[in-house]
Amino acid sequence: MTASVIGVGNPFRRDDGVGPAVVQAIGRLERPGVTTALSDGEPSQLIEAWTGMDLAVVIDAVRCDPAVPGRVHRTVSITAGAGQSSSHGLGIPEAVELARVLDLLPGRLVVYAVEAGSVDFGTGLSSAVAAAVPTVVAAVLRELDSA
Repeated sequence: MTASVIGVGNPFRRDDGVGPAVVQAIGRLERPGVTTALSDGEPSQLIEAWTGMDLAVVIDAVRCDPAVPGRVHRTVSITAGAGQSSSHGLGIPEAVELARVLDLLPGRLVVYAVEAGSVDFGTGLSSAVAAAVPTVVAAVLRELDSA
């Protein structure tokens, strides 16, 4: 089994750094067959990171209205306009559609979206989002174990 865990975000935009924080924690575990990658959300980066993988798990911050910072959403059905939006201009839905057209989707794709409180300039996750990191790490490990 091959898997890629991809953290989308910018650690210099507060809660937008949740994806990189989760990937950093997963990377320290050095699991066989699992690669980790960081992305700013640009579709070609995402596609490159998941192409040829049996499983890809993507972690990203999302902005919701109203927001519940730290709330975690899991999805395997990614479509544009689903009521949540990435904290980036283009994002996962666009990458999925492009990968589908190019036949470059992984065997299975799971996305964990964590609601952000602040994506202002600065470092450090808000307390609510930081508290969600261990929950998301555990969820990603369950995905990897079930693959």
